[in-house]
Amino acid sequence: MERLTSVCVYCGSGFGGDPAFAEAARTLGQALGREGIRLVYGGGNVGLMGTVAQATLDAGGQVTGIIPDFLKSRERMLDAIQETVVVSDMHTRKKLMFDRADAFVALPGGIGTLEELVEQMTWAQLGQHAKPILLLSVNGFWDPLITLLDHMRGHGFIREGLDLNYLVGTDPAAAVEQLRGALARAEPAPQSDALIAKRF
Repeated sequence: MERLTSVCVYCGSGFGGDPAFAEAARTLGQALGREGIRLVYGGGNVGLMGTVAQATLDAGGQVTGIIPDFLKSRERMLDAIQETVVVSDMHTRKKLMFDRADAFVALPGGIGTLEELVEQMTWAQLGQHAKPILLLSVNGFWDPLITLLDHMRGHGFIREGLDLNYLVGTDPAAAVEQLRGALARAEPAPQSDALIAKRF
């Protein structure tokens, strides 16, 4: 069984319209910090990104921020984190975030969060990794995406044998245990299709 040592969190650089989003980011960060799990994230100190990072730090955790050079001034880097990696472009950022993480969590966010999440789902579908992917559907935020995925499946675009591997949760305090459970069920082979889509 692989150990969960680091989690990449995708989330918005804004707070969104529901205070529950920031509270979920705070709760997730606290859980990561308490459990000694390194947070890997986009490096900014604004919105949900800044909230999850600061909460991880406040709980005694370790944080790695990965940010492209052109976003340094726009998203304002969080100086208190232990490691900041500045890269040349978004592609390098996403690859490095993938390399540094044992699992992925998607909090609410915008088109950038969606793009990062769907890329990891695609890579998993194509057998490039078996790292757990958790959609934290705070107050139903990701429900429309889940409905769309079911729609695609119903029309035959997500076929048997190429199904999507993801977890769905609503409680950020339970996220760590969900990810650990998924790792425990996963096959060790990196090309494995072992993770099965589950709804929690």
